[in-house]
Amino acid sequence: MSRTWLPPEQYAEQLMKATGFACIHFTDEQDRPVQLHAPYSPSHPWQMPGGTMEPGERPWQTAVRECHEETGITVTGPPRLLAAVYGLPGDEWPYSTMGMIFDGGRLSEARIRGITLDPEEHDEIRVLSLEEWRPLMPVQDFARLTAVTEARRTGTAGYFDTWDWGKL
Repeated sequence: MSRTWLPPEQYAEQLMKATGFACIHFTDEQDRPVQLHAPYSPSHPWQMPGGTMEPGERPWQTAVRECHEETGITVTGPPRLLAAVYGLPGDEWPYSTMGMIFDGGRLSEARIRGITLDPEEHDEIRVLSLEEWRPLMPVQDFARLTAVTEARRTGTAGYFDTWDWGKL
């Protein structure tokens, strides 16, 4: 078996392309998930604060930046990873997607009321029990929320690898 070693830039061109995202999972004091409504995204209407990583940014930095931009909340560390998420490319997005979901903790009712949404991204915030979220979310989004909730409950980070673009 012979191998032909390629220069790094040629080898990299042959590899899978992926985008990264990071977000923060909050609950209220009764452990009910907090979600933001994204009117621009009918395929995933309810989301955690977060977004796509920018060049040179690490996942925790992305989660903190996006959370502050979308809610006005400044999350401080140390980072606690709840889940790693992976999705294959599909018609809606040509690249694989890899993401990290961090624990933002429990928010008091007053802190939730004090959230300032970025109107270009979100128009509503809701706090519901996990089962109340089920009919409001696509199956894959609800499965991801369930995995994150379980990860927080057990203290064991989850691995969710079926958030594929072809199934969203």
